[in-house]
Amino acid sequence: MLGFLKNPVVVTAKINMNLVALTVMGLISRLWGLSYPRAVVFDEVYYGQFVSLYMKRIFFVDDSGPPFGHMLLALGGYLGGFDGNFLWNRIGAEYSVNVPVWSLRLLPALAGALCVPLAYQILVELQFSHCAALGAALLILLENSLITQSRFMLLESILIFFILLAVLSYLKFYNLQRHSSFSGSWWFWLLLTGVACSCAVGVKYMGLFTYMLLLAIAGLHFWHMIGDQNLSNVSLMCHFLARGLALVIIPVAMYLSFFYVHLTLLYRSGPHDQIMTSAFQASLEGGLARITQGQPLEVAYGSQITLRNVLGKPMQCWLHSHTNTYPIRYENGRGSSHQQQVTCYPFKDVNNWWIVKDPGMQQLVVSNPPRPVRHGHIVQLVHGITTRYLNTHDVAAPLSPHSQEVSCYIDYNISMPAQNLWRVEIVNRESDTEVWKTILSEVRFVHVNTSAVLKASGFIGASLPEWGYRQLEVVGEKLSKGYHQSMAWNVEEHRYGKSQEQKEREVELHSPTQMDISKNLSFIAKFTELQWKILTLKNEDTEHKYSSSALDWITMDTNIAYWLHPTSGAQIHLLGNVVTWASANVAALVYTCLSLWYLIRRRRKIYDIPEDAWQLWVSAGGISVGGWAVNYLPFFLMEKTLFLYHYLPALTFQILLIPIVLQHLGDHLCRSLLLKSMFSALIVAWFSSVYLVYRTFSPVTYGKPSLSVTELKDLRWKDSWNILIRKQ
Repeated sequence: MLGFLKNPVVVTAKINMNLVALTVMGLISRLWGLSYPRAVVFDEVYYGQFVSLYMKRIFFVDDSGPPFGHMLLALGGYLGGFDGNFLWNRIGAEYSVNVPVWSLRLLPALAGALCVPLAYQILVELQFSHCAALGAALLILLENSLITQSRFMLLESILIFFILLAVLSYLKFYNLQRHSSFSGSWWFWLLLTGVACSCAVGVKYMGLFTYMLLLAIAGLHFWHMIGDQNLSNVSLMCHFLARGLALVIIPVAMYLSFFYVHLTLLYRSGPHDQIMTSAFQASLEGGLARITQGQPLEVAYGSQITLRNVLGKPMQCWLHSHTNTYPIRYENGRGSSHQQQVTCYPFKDVNNWWIVKDPGMQQLVVSNPPRPVRHGHIVQLVHGITTRYLNTHDVAAPLSPHSQEVSCYIDYNISMPAQNLWRVEIVNRESDTEVWKTILSEVRFVHVNTSAVLKASGFIGASLPEWGYRQLEVVGEKLSKGYHQSMAWNVEEHRYGKSQEQKEREVELHSPTQMDISKNLSFIAKFTELQWKILTLKNEDTEHKYSSSALDWITMDTNIAYWLHPTSGAQIHLLGNVVTWASANVAALVYTCLSLWYLIRRRRKIYDIPEDAWQLWVSAGGISVGGWAVNYLPFFLMEKTLFLYHYLPALTFQILLIPIVLQHLGDHLCRSLLLKSMFSALIVAWFSSVYLVYRTFSPVTYGKPSLSVTELKDLRWKDSWNILIRKQ
């Protein structure tokens, strides 16, 4: 029974030494001297701020994309014991001793290093030779721009890693499709494809381009499966559901999980949460939550409230009034009502308080029990400090003459009666009898007499002149002009008024609330709002010294100076390997011309290459040329500041095309032994030049050794390159 113990247990494994060697070389090229320079390098000044906020659990919004990439950078800081205490205010600033530079840069470097073996594996899965695959990996290894971008706390190398992982996983899944469908390996690679796609999109929205490409390829492959008569309807349905689960449902679920972790980690109020709604701000610890905690939920007649404009652009502001009146005549000669000014004020102030009054009663306090205000109810809004009623009439607004002026009514005993009745309409109501709620309800106020809607002026960014203290204009806008978020308001601060006398009420308005009712947003509500802010929030795109156009990237007519040593000539630039970039462009041109030639000839029933070679040519082009196109062409449609590093994902796919074209030329166009020998010699010479250029530009890739002025001038191969040379 124990006879099996007579022989030793032997485990055998196949190890691809090419993969091992490439991985080691990739790690050396990306990890060598990783802590140098110990100073803020280019966009580290941008991403470092978010890492610090993660360490301190402070909420932020980054309009550049989803949070997964930022969380990975923060993970490096967490593993290195970073406490978040560093002022990220200047490129070139020396890191303090508490900043774990090596740890912060580790994950991007590892991702960049692993792109080398991934490139090798992709060409192997595309059914190209190991020699071609080795060439692709070495080109990625020796690409100066990819090395530079992966050695710092930046996201492009992580994005490229997940993109290549997604492509490799799908190719492995597709190759297993033919003989082992629904096996463990088949499921693993299919699921990993979806996971990698989700991670790529979660790092940067640029990952969406490759995700869409893979979905299109998967759809095309499934379309071909439908025509396979050997597959039953049940089998086809199972294949369809498996792909839907792995390539759609799981990526969506993972994408949501990135935001869930992000929002769970960042639970404290910070400088960025002011652009969020009051409800979102109140869900964060500190900040608005300290003010709103314990407020009454339902707005009632007699409630004292502040009204925040929902749009929050160009800045958040609250409905406000003060004792000053509109000038009798404006500078352009138009007249006003000379009533009390009503504005939208971007700061918290006691003059932001209003009292919700029942038009049929005189009292300005909440009854017992409170009478809640519902959708459709008519109210008057009384300014808390001046006790004047919110009013609008057929007088042109100061900055928006096509809209009505909004004021607090002063009785001048002239033929201009008060028009101060407003209908409450809850925009996000679930029923027509819904109660007006603090923070949660988005409300618009429709003027009963004129049907105008209370609105923060659409004259975005304009402020009133000196007589209006540069505050923002509030107008009455006709409903016929359509709904806009600037017409919606939400109650932010709220208390039940108890004092009928004005002096007592003023004291009450200055005091905090004490009632205990909490308000929490669901994850889906917070995700929806945050996602919308990320997609719609636009920082002012200013021209940057190193910004460029998409056309500049193909020929690398631009560079970016990442870092300059404060005293010596040592510097780091984002510059590519000139030979590789030129070769990639030539390979794309050759592929396009050859493909058109083959298509025309095949149309004439002339087949220059075998059918399996043609299918290999098309499938490889679909991945490499398609990957280049979807990651490059969309930039021509984008209105944003562009930099050379935006081209790196597209460049990676274009580099994969070089060995594909070279192997095709060697296999099908070099027919004689002499031609093959000459072609091989040319490839060796060409690859030697790739290595020579890599070595030549290594000092500005790694930042050392320091170069002399003459050596730096010698590196300026193009007049458009901005190599930094200190004045002697």
